[in-house]
Amino acid sequence: TINLQQPRGVLHRAFSVFLFDDAGRLLLQQRAGDKITFPNVWTNTCCSHQLEDMTPREVDTEPEVLSGSIPGSRNAATRKLRHELGIETPAPLDFRFVTRLHYWAIDTKTHGVDSPWGEHEVDYILLARVPEGGLDVEPNLEEVQAVRYVTPADLEGMLADEANLWSPWFRIVATDPRFLPRWWESLDALVPRAGEAPAGEAPAGEAPAGEAPAG
Repeated sequence: TINLQQPRGVLHRAFSVFLFDDAGRLLLQQRAGDKITFPNVWTNTCCSHQLEDMTPREVDTEPEVLSGSIPGSRNAATRKLRHELGIETPAPLDFRFVTRLHYWAIDTKTHGVDSPWGEHEVDYILLARVPEGGLDVEPNLEEVQAVRYVTPADLEGMLADEANLWSPWFRIVATDPRFLPRWWESLDALVPRAGEAPAGEAPAGEAPAGEAPAG
């Protein structure tokens, strides 16, 4: 929580999954209206936190972060995709760790200017592609009220529509040219379509373990 003693809350780890289909469309979710923080907002495919004392483990070691392997965050992402969206795959998705984003935000839209709720996170960004044969999405209505695949043009239109609410972390990633716009341009190199080999190294915005401050 946010208060006078900790005006930005406690800094903690998080992750955000950006799942693209074979056509390069991004799967968005709209958070459920009963969520305590940032209800009813549109955001990327899945967002949550790596938890302590989980099996398989979800907290990465410093060498794993520096190498970009982050097996713990990958395990956390697999768990939450199943929990929030009912996504089950025969093998774990081949996540690409592209950067970390350090940001903080207060949920004044829901709770007013004195809101005690918000986020202060180092957010691990993971990209993935829908596997061969596709996948079924069955939202958990306690977590997610709607889903939608979007093209860059679709997303631009949604962002321009003032009726849509957005998570602060997604708005940063979606509108900063270093992030989602750049990844979309190099998507097939970053996360190849199912059955295709990587086309070569592509710019990811930052080094795998780089932290991108939100400003």
